[in-house]
Amino acid sequence: MNGRDEHSDDYRSLLILDEISKNNDLTQRDMSKKIGVALGLVNSYLKNLVSKGYITVAAIPRKRYAYYLTPNGFAEKTRLTYQHLQNFTSLYRVARRDFNTLFSSVRNCDIKKVAFCGLDEVTEIAYLSLKETDMELTGVVDDRGAGNGKKFFGMTVLPMEDIKNLNYDAVIITSFQGGAALKQTLLGFGVSDKKIRGIHIEGWITRIEGSENKAIGGAKITALKS
Repeated sequence: MNGRDEHSDDYRSLLILDEISKNNDLTQRDMSKKIGVALGLVNSYLKNLVSKGYITVAAIPRKRYAYYLTPNGFAEKTRLTYQHLQNFTSLYRVARRDFNTLFSSVRNCDIKKVAFCGLDEVTEIAYLSLKETDMELTGVVDDRGAGNGKKFFGMTVLPMEDIKNLNYDAVIITSFQGGAALKQTLLGFGVSDKKIRGIHIEGWITRIEGSENKAIGGAKITALKS
């Protein structure tokens, strides 16, 4: 398993452990919606966490199950939280630089209005970099959490299909995971390939790990011609 897969697995495991620690009456479908992971994957992660002794399962009325963290589960949640904070610190440095490079490229193409696609930690970093330019953020689309009033710096997060209602010169993919899938969804909703920009996910984990040794490679930008 490569670094990127391990990071994704650890992060999803942390999200599941965190949700269970806050509410042990969640269904697998609830978890799927909250953390933005397919229902089948949630089931697979739960089985893995149970097999490792981090979660116990108890039957409750109406043929449902309740999930509880074991002492080892709480310890694992703490470990993964600390690891995630370390990763995020490195991610911030890498993503901040790469988005600065991306927005510089975008600005040189005389682009003034952008929309963000994808919502996670990276989106906030992208927003901070965008604020250092004269470009305007006209909207944010993301299917996870959209439609329930979720806000991003005062903007209501819209479902992906609403991208057609936004005014933009370019759409910036601003998610650490699922960038390729987000691009395909945008194309499916009629967004021109020439208007989609982002930082390639491939190589991020290597560059993040390399940042600790001051050996980060250059940013990989999807350079679009205006």
